[in-house]
Amino acid sequence: MSWHEALHRLQQAGEPHALASVVGAAGSTPREPGAKMVITADAVHDTLGGGSFEYQVIDAARQALRGEPAGGPRLEAFALGARSGQCCGGYVHVLIEVFAGTGMTVAVFGAGHVGQALVRLIAPLPWRVLWFDSRDAAFPDWAAAQARLACRRSTDPAADVAVLPANAHVLVMTHDHGEDRALIDALLTRGDCASIGLIGSRSKWTSFRSRLVAAGHDAGALARVRCPIGIPGVQGKRPYEIALATTAELMTLAPAHVKRERRGIDPQRLRETFAVSVHSFTPPGDPS
Repeated sequence: MSWHEALHRLQQAGEPHALASVVGAAGSTPREPGAKMVITADAVHDTLGGGSFEYQVIDAARQALRGEPAGGPRLEAFALGARSGQCCGGYVHVLIEVFAGTGMTVAVFGAGHVGQALVRLIAPLPWRVLWFDSRDAAFPDWAAAQARLACRRSTDPAADVAVLPANAHVLVMTHDHGEDRALIDALLTRGDCASIGLIGSRSKWTSFRSRLVAAGHDAGALARVRCPIGIPGVQGKRPYEIALATTAELMTLAPAHVKRERRGIDPQRLRETFAVSVHSFTPPGDPS
């Protein structure tokens, strides 16, 4: 897959990735400025020329994806005769830009009136949405056009919960109370969800709670379930009103963005990097 195809797919899916671009070259180098490569935690798309130089770029990109060190884009300088162990003898400057992916993953079980209103509200947000329903033709036609939305026909609560990524925010709002309860049971058994919300009244939760206690879940696990869902104080019961209140609640649960006073590449780092190529590279035929 070419770098631009991979970049499009990964950005549409909201998956973390890094874009490595050759922004400067001097002397004999494997690729020219403008060459690009896309790197994820477990894949590489396209090439910057191969060899030790490329492996070092991949390693630097994956360090950046892990947040090591903290910061935004970084500019790396490679002397191909020294740092990279290659005999080209030139210099390459590579800009590494990190795209962290979606802010969080939201799993919605149920494509009824509230589920459809909710997913439509959160679709424009920078979140990945996994949408489940056990009924035939439950998902609306507009769902197919949403970039970060994946629809899945449910077959078994335990199997559906097993495919969720760790730290997902899960909302249970199916058409069937028995299915809701089985999902909550499976989610609590799994134990690694960022949050669990259950649509319904306090009386519904009281009934569920007694059965979940009988199934072996302790008070600490049960305290993780929010029922009713939505920010406090919202009295409306229309699907759109419930969806609005629930979206607002999800926004309070989203990971906080780290505020940095300085973004991008440090100016001193830029000066030092480009000074290396200016002072260290001798063009062919230069008598000096």
